Amino acid sequence: MRYIRTAAAVATAGLMALSFASFAADGDLGKREYDSNCAVCHGLQGKGNGPYAGLITQKVPDISTLAKRNNGAFPFNRVYEIIDGRAAVKAHGDRDMPIWGNDYNQKAIDYHRDFYRAYDAESFVRGRVLALVVYVYGLQEK
Repeated sequence: MRYIRTAAAVATAGLMALSFASFAADGDLGKREYDSNCAVCHGLQGKGNGPYAGLITQKVPDISTLAKRNNGAFPFNRVYEIIDGRAAVKAHGDRDMPIWGNDYNQKAIDYHRDFYRAYDAESFVRGRVLALVVYVYGLQEK
């Protein structure tokens, strides 16, 4: 019986990984995440001119120039950490941007509640954050 549960859990995780990989492969997931969570502040092209940009206390950064402002290198890890947001950097002070890592984690729990024990919610969070980082990379000015 234990073998059957383990096999079912592995099969479920494998199917989910395959479906996520095929969905994320063509950029749809990153674009969907950006359009639904980021564009309202950062704008469709990442220029910091979204409709909510004037409603928060800090100026919304132009994320289309991240690589340019970093000597041509896209700061992948830093962007990942900012989007995930769960590892706060005290020196950076308060943040107006939502902590998407927490949000994605809650969605993973809600969405996969029926088989949560066999599911790694952290992989779900990492996949969504990574898809979003890759999409932001694609917004960089050439």
